[in-house]
Amino acid sequence: MCICDTAFAWLTLSLLPQIGSVTLCRLARRYATPSLLFEKISADPDISPRLVRILTDSSLRRTAENQADRQLELMRRHQVSLTWHGAQDYPSRLRTLADFPVLLFYQGDIAMLEEPVVALVGSRAATAYGRDISHRLAAGLGRRGIGVVSGVAAGIDAAAHTGALSVAGFTAGVLGCGLDVVYPRSHGKLYQQIAEHGVLLSEYPCSTRPDGFRFPARNRIISGLARGVVVVEATLKSGSLITARLALDQGREVFAVPGRVDSVKSAGTHRLLQQGAHLAGSVDDIVRELDLMAADVDSDRIPRQTIVKTGEAEQRILDCLDVYAVDIDTIMRVSGLEMARVLDLLLQLELQGLVRQRPGQLYEKVMLT
Repeated sequence: MCICDTAFAWLTLSLLPQIGSVTLCRLARRYATPSLLFEKISADPDISPRLVRILTDSSLRRTAENQADRQLELMRRHQVSLTWHGAQDYPSRLRTLADFPVLLFYQGDIAMLEEPVVALVGSRAATAYGRDISHRLAAGLGRRGIGVVSGVAAGIDAAAHTGALSVAGFTAGVLGCGLDVVYPRSHGKLYQQIAEHGVLLSEYPCSTRPDGFRFPARNRIISGLARGVVVVEATLKSGSLITARLALDQGREVFAVPGRVDSVKSAGTHRLLQQGAHLAGSVDDIVRELDLMAADVDSDRIPRQTIVKTGEAEQRILDCLDVYAVDIDTIMRVSGLEMARVLDLLLQLELQGLVRQRPGQLYEKVMLT
């Protein structure tokens, strides 16, 4: 793995003490390259003396260069690539951000981010309804050749990535840690799948831990990469609402998926709808508003769920169910069937992929995508 001198110079600057992403972005806006920065910074009246001292301290520079060398070794070990805001492969949508990331570490096909991309975000502690909707929307977008970007977190994010992957669609995962740090730990396989069939991104160098403050910062990249942001499920204090606000500031469209009116997990999405977000009841709602009405991609390349014919008794069971789970007693009462018959039919419908059992012997209909 080889990076250009300019990228290495920006990497070195980012490793100096007290040089965070905001300061680095401000310097990159004023100076096209680090060499130009060092040529003119001492005479720049808008740069504080403290910052000038840090940038021109030769001892600090040598330490940062040694750290940059060690970072390159980690990147080689983990097959991580690096781009910077002036490079040809840097995602063009991010260049327009007021607080663009100067550096991006990545694994996978970063060029695909030039294609239409939609962000799906939401609660980590998502309900089954939220996860199912996220998966279905992502799969539907993938079938239309539209990429899905999210944050590789538990809940809505993971469902979005797996939904896109399930139809051989493109998905991008933006991390709040280094690319060699799996967070949550259970997502090791998901990391690998995204890197192989999409792209993993982070503005943080390898070995950076997933500290809490990094996740709101990474949200601007998620929204910045996308044409629109869909909030699938969120409480009133959810970080996904931060992503929605960032999207509006960036000139992106914001969508919200309605949920149960008595669910705190959907209170945030309902608030967004009250504030004027587009209602996302289906993939068509999203692609129509974003003017992405491309034809579905080749059905031979992407597996679709087929229509399964059901008998009269099975249909009576399906008519009792919805996306919200119900118990056996309710199914028996509504269908008029005896328990043994209901259990037998539910098993058959589960095997056909039409019904899913939830904890507590609750059953829900699987919505076909």
